[in-house]
Amino acid sequence: MELEQTRRLIAQSQQGDVAARSQLVEQNLPLVHNIARRFAGRGVELEDLVQVGCVGLLKAIQDFDLSYEVKFSTFAVPKIMGEIKQHLRSSAPLKVARSLRQLAARALHTKDALAQSLGRSPTLAEIAAELNTSPEEVVCALEAVSPLYSLQGTLGSDDGEERALEDVLPVNDSQEHFLLRQALQALEPQERRLILLRYFAEKTQSQVAEEFGISQAQISRMEARIIRQLRHHF
Repeated sequence: MELEQTRRLIAQSQQGDVAARSQLVEQNLPLVHNIARRFAGRGVELEDLVQVGCVGLLKAIQDFDLSYEVKFSTFAVPKIMGEIKQHLRSSAPLKVARSLRQLAARALHTKDALAQSLGRSPTLAEIAAELNTSPEEVVCALEAVSPLYSLQGTLGSDDGEERALEDVLPVNDSQEHFLLRQALQALEPQERRLILLRYFAEKTQSQVAEEFGISQAQISRMEARIIRQLRHHF
């Protein structure tokens, strides 16, 4: 009965019935929200992604062929995702190499798949192993498609302390670049990985704690200590 009602509303909408179209959009809004959340954290507000997804939904309503025995949601999902992906590509402030975009997309897809099969958030090493690549390459790919931040902007942390990005990763001149590389190389591998995950892969302290297999409080203390080390180095 529900499928028949959906098909009836689609037919009415395609004939210009605005009320039927509005009802269809309202019914499928949870689907749009669910898809939009998959693309959250890429430099575009979630509500903007939802609006773009609704454009894809409207296109799906208009293009759906009632002669085919296919569920409307099955037809609508790629339309909604395609619209959102196109919007993200067109609004990207920097052009990223296709190979990096593809690796980042595969990494995000693999992360979701592993999370379902493992029943927990996968570690960076597990994602890299599944992709037959190194954790560093995965981090670089995710960094390349991550949103950009102003150096004067603040970075929130789970311990409530706000830090300016320029205080953590100074990039004003070549000397600071050199000093930063030296400072990061001087860190222990685990410490360097924490900084990469927190400030390049944009993981929360809770997410990093899961990957390290320790508590969020321990990650918070470790991060604060590393930041103090970096500041002292400079």
